[in-house]
Amino acid sequence: MAVPESLTGEQNRAYGAGNPNDLTTTSPFFDDDQEPVISAQNLGIKFRRNRGNRRSFKDLFSSQKRRAAPDEFWALHNISFDVQPGEAMGIVGRNGQGKSTLLKLVAGVILPDEGSVHVAEGVAPLIEITGGFVDDLTVRDNIFLTAGLHGMTRGEVEDRFDDIIEFADIGPFIDTPYRHLSSGMKVRIAFSVIARLEEPILLVDEVLAVGDRNFKEKCYTRIHEMIDAGRTLFIVSHNERDLRDFCSRGLYLDNGEMVIDGPIDDVLELYNEDYTP
Repeated sequence: MAVPESLTGEQNRAYGAGNPNDLTTTSPFFDDDQEPVISAQNLGIKFRRNRGNRRSFKDLFSSQKRRAAPDEFWALHNISFDVQPGEAMGIVGRNGQGKSTLLKLVAGVILPDEGSVHVAEGVAPLIEITGGFVDDLTVRDNIFLTAGLHGMTRGEVEDRFDDIIEFADIGPFIDTPYRHLSSGMKVRIAFSVIARLEEPILLVDEVLAVGDRNFKEKCYTRIHEMIDAGRTLFIVSHNERDLRDFCSRGLYLDNGEMVIDGPIDDVLELYNEDYTP
């Protein structure tokens, strides 16, 4: 595995130089004196391949090391990184390598089995964004419900309601039950709500892979506006255009391990070398 010449010294550690278990690297883009808004230290989480396997009763009283592990595997293991305020970081890797799992750990949706992740600011999560919407409620009621669950007051929702509807281009359907909308319309509504949150950290998981061309361009513009306003972006995507467009830094995951943490162009170069036929 060749190391790009643009990364030397401390950054080479992320390529597996030296101790292969020491994959921690600091961001080359920001002042070390800043407090990170996302900090992961030796992060790891295990899953089961077969839900049919069950632990025995005595496992409840055993130490973690002695406990039986029925077909468990490490979805992520020994992941360490810091993200500074205003940084845009893209997560790269094949399907099933732990990218979305890492995003969910940062969002606090799931908890790690080892290590820790600390998020110092509020989060606007574009992760499975249509989740939480209620089929029997109208579009209007769903907007108030979902925005409220993300911390907006009723007054704030009312102030931003017209902007949400205009962005989603959903005006004729605001009193239509949510269940009658197309999948594309549901994504447009969900993105429009989350994009109006004022949280400093934006988590994005492949949301731009859905929707028509015009709406995607609106999403690109909105994300750039948030980045330009100093928001922190943490994004999972298979689209190199999105990653190069939004991100200055990348993190490449393979088999649940971190291969490289460095400039996004170098991360994508190494990923393409590894998996381009």
